[in-house]
Amino acid sequence: MDDEETAAAAVRILRASDGDAMGDPAGVRDRFMIDGEDAGGRFALVQHLFPPRALLAPVHLHHLEDEYTYVLSGRIGGILGEEEVFAEPGDLVFKPRNQWHTLWNAGDEPAAVLELISPAGLETFFRWVDSQTEFPTPEVLAEMAAPYRCDVDPERTGRIVEQHGLTF
Repeated sequence: MDDEETAAAAVRILRASDGDAMGDPAGVRDRFMIDGEDAGGRFALVQHLFPPRALLAPVHLHHLEDEYTYVLSGRIGGILGEEEVFAEPGDLVFKPRNQWHTLWNAGDEPAAVLELISPAGLETFFRWVDSQTEFPTPEVLAEMAAPYRCDVDPERTGRIVEQHGLTF
């Protein structure tokens, strides 16, 4: 291992106040805990913090990454393919690559999840979205998602927002 690999693999503790927290203060916030650079590209770890009835992301699919979402608090609703699911604290939601999906806070209290992305890379797209002063139009979002091999379905997203009374 060279010095750069050793530094990336160094043992450390990420404290509760550590990690970049980004996103709309009134909406979904992301806490970037482990970036792909920290894990040799193998995975990334992001904590998503949802206000009540908030949609995390548009209905989308990615061609390169699998996502594993561990529910820490709250009740999470989701679309996995054509199925609507709900998950509670302690549940793990697996979203394999090439499957349409989205998640939302299905409750009236704040919710939190840990999102493991494997392999890493998609977290850089999350950072871009979080850095925007207002949410991008569906066209801009699709254009920016394309290099990450991520497709979005704005029409289906609108239906889910309306059906569940969500904010996005």
